[in-house]
Amino acid sequence: MITALPAGLVILLGQAPPAPGADRGEEFGKTSPIALVVVLLLGLATALLIRSMTKRLRNVPASFDPPAEPEGPDEAGPHDPSPGPADTPTSPGGRSGPEG
Repeated sequence: MITALPAGLVILLGQAPPAPGADRGEEFGKTSPIALVVVLLLGLATALLIRSMTKRLRNVPASFDPPAEPEGPDEAGPHDPSPGPADTPTSPGGRSGPEG
């Protein structure tokens, strides 16, 4: 079965391709090696940044929520019975320690 083609399509298909280099200047294609180096350097920098960020993210805690407060005396943890600075005996001069 043969169908009729639209007139615009016939004109488009009937045109000859442009001559090579007719729409391009003298400088066409000369920046390709420089652009390739720039793209490769950007890819390398991206890979190094991703690697560094992955290492840093491993050290981040799973949650930044504050720890839960203990509810009762059993959960309060061990009590430290050692005397603190207020519990130490003082000498008559008001200074603590054996120097007196």
